[in-house]
Amino acid sequence: MLFAQTPVAINGALSVKGNQVVNKNGVPPQLRGLSFSWSIWQGRKYYNPQVVDWISKDFKVSIIRLAMAVQPAHGYLEQPDSQKQMIVSLVDEAVKKGIYVLIDWHDHNSNKHIPQSKVFFGEMAKKYRGVPNVIYEIWNEPERVSWDTVKNYAVQIIAEIRKHDPDNLIIVGSPHWDQDVDVAATDPITGFKNIAYSFHFYASDPGHQDGLRVKGDKALKLGIPLFVTEWGVGEASGNGVFDLKENETWLKWMTDRKLSWANWNITDKDETTALLKPGAPATGGWTADELTPDGVYLRKVLRGVNK
Repeated sequence: MLFAQTPVAINGALSVKGNQVVNKNGVPPQLRGLSFSWSIWQGRKYYNPQVVDWISKDFKVSIIRLAMAVQPAHGYLEQPDSQKQMIVSLVDEAVKKGIYVLIDWHDHNSNKHIPQSKVFFGEMAKKYRGVPNVIYEIWNEPERVSWDTVKNYAVQIIAEIRKHDPDNLIIVGSPHWDQDVDVAATDPITGFKNIAYSFHFYASDPGHQDGLRVKGDKALKLGIPLFVTEWGVGEASGNGVFDLKENETWLKWMTDRKLSWANWNITDKDETTALLKPGAPATGGWTADELTPDGVYLRKVLRGVNK
């Protein structure tokens, strides 16, 4: 009976219908959850099944995002086996818990790593073919490259995934840190089904306000579905102010458009967008005193909407 209430049991396999990501009933589910931090550095210690279990039970997440670092040192390019195993262990736990999971190729230079990306996503697609929990996010944040560059990369990786997994949702990035979705919408990827586009913002950043929302609305109007695979309560630096009013404006914008989202990020770094205070336990079970203002806020939001 409990299993029947999990997000995946309720919503089933995700697909694209027009400009929306929808569930098995053709309805946008608006998934909400948390992104793990880079799978290297300080946030690495939280990459364990116990944390997935904890945020599933306590934060009531319906989706998690696994930000597998491709670069720099100790990322997938240097340590493919250990990075892959870390991701697989958490994907498998998410499947057990009945929540959705974004497998994120967390790279700013994916166009330079096409062979490695093909190998990784080919393996993931073979392993998780038809598993409704799994979503493939194939390029975290393209930086200063053209949409043609992103599209060329995406078509190659999508084709590799589709050799093995014909249906599961794939998320494509866009230039300028996933902000130029309006540009992507003028020349979208065709020939494949169930493709959506990632849209990123930092709610308190002065450059991420009305103008960025206009870009998102234009993309939707032009007919492409968006998925907010990363957003933060502070500024793009990861630090800066935590402006509650700006956060509420962005949350309403996403809710009104039924956009699914994952908030950045599960780490104990001394930073505005970090969920945890320094020294918070690596296996979950966090008390209110171990949460940052970001953590307290996101827990309240998630528990309120993911009942």
